[in-house]
Amino acid sequence: MRALVHDPEAAGGLRFAEVAEPDPVPGQALVEIRAVSLNFGELKYLPRNRRPGEIPGWDAAGVVVKAAGDGSGPPVGAGVVTFDWLGAWARRRAVDTANLAVLPEGLDLGAASALPVAGVTALQALRALGAVIGRRVLVTGASGGVGRFAVQLAARAGAEVVASVGSAARGEGLRELGAAEIVTDLDQVDRPLFGVLDNVGGGQLARAFGLLEAGGSAQSIGKASGEATTIDFEAERLRGGRRRLEPFTVTAPFGADLAYLVRLLADGRLDPQIGWRGPWERVTEAADALLSRQILGKGVLDLT
Repeated sequence: MRALVHDPEAAGGLRFAEVAEPDPVPGQALVEIRAVSLNFGELKYLPRNRRPGEIPGWDAAGVVVKAAGDGSGPPVGAGVVTFDWLGAWARRRAVDTANLAVLPEGLDLGAASALPVAGVTALQALRALGAVIGRRVLVTGASGGVGRFAVQLAARAGAEVVASVGSAARGEGLRELGAAEIVTDLDQVDRPLFGVLDNVGGGQLARAFGLLEAGGSAQSIGKASGEATTIDFEAERLRGGRRRLEPFTVTAPFGADLAYLVRLLADGRLDPQIGWRGPWERVTEAADALLSRQILGKGVLDLT
């Protein structure tokens, strides 16, 4: 079958190749992929995380062509969205039935493919903050895939959302998604925060942590800045009051969270924020645009 494989010598580290068909184990469904979405992390760290010849890819949506042998999961012909750490960028993918969700008939597969990593990450990180209704929550890197889902989900949960972006242009559309405030510098945040969902790391995470009220918490989701974070904990002790900072890791199984996001998407209560879409033959173009911050939200490839 045709697939995109990691090739350190190719443009963007990817090339098309003919590879062996996946061989599902009993708890996996075989899915014919129709659309995939790209994530900053899988592209940025492709050489570190993938061996030459491996098929990368986390997010994919398609149609079941072989049901799981153990009887779990959906039947042949069901549309599904899938989440795994390998193998999405191919014609077919074997995926654990615990890590997929069935799609209602007629739902755009490209829109569904945008949900897994960014949507589930935002949902689980927000949940880790605790109850946010009536509380101020800062989302840094709010213009990216995770950030735009986090803004929407936090607003739906009743939070007063402060969206931090690198420029006014990158804040486009965030108020419509639920942001109460949009800032381009954390000096513009004039009141304490209950929670922080940080996608940037480095100095920005340290500054955001310093804005937390007593009892507040921050989830360190990503490191788009590429910088390490240094926090003066002696200064924090002198400030008084306890505040939490946690490294966030998305946790499997993903099926239930995917199903919840699918319901929101199907009901028109969640916008996948697709900022770029095209055939998978244009993967290098899409990857370059995502890594250079030219895409607001998600990039989606349709398999042609």
